[in-house]
Amino acid sequence: MEDEIWLTACRTAVLTGVSTVTVYSWVRRGHLEVEGLDHRGQKLFRHLAVAQAEKATGAKAGRALVPAA
Repeated sequence: MEDEIWLTACRTAVLTGVSTVTVYSWVRRGHLEVEGLDHRGQKLFRHLAVAQAEKATGAKAGRALVPAA
């Protein structure tokens, strides 16, 4: 869909407050799926899928998302 928001692993890490290693851990463990590649070959994730992965793993890890200012 054209109106979806796509995120790279780096941007995902920044938005969720985790490292890129953690983002790729989510992929390995099946919490997050790589949905495509950008023009530079970087993996892309859907914004909604990132939110779901963070919610599924955040409580267990003791993280809480802080609303943007």
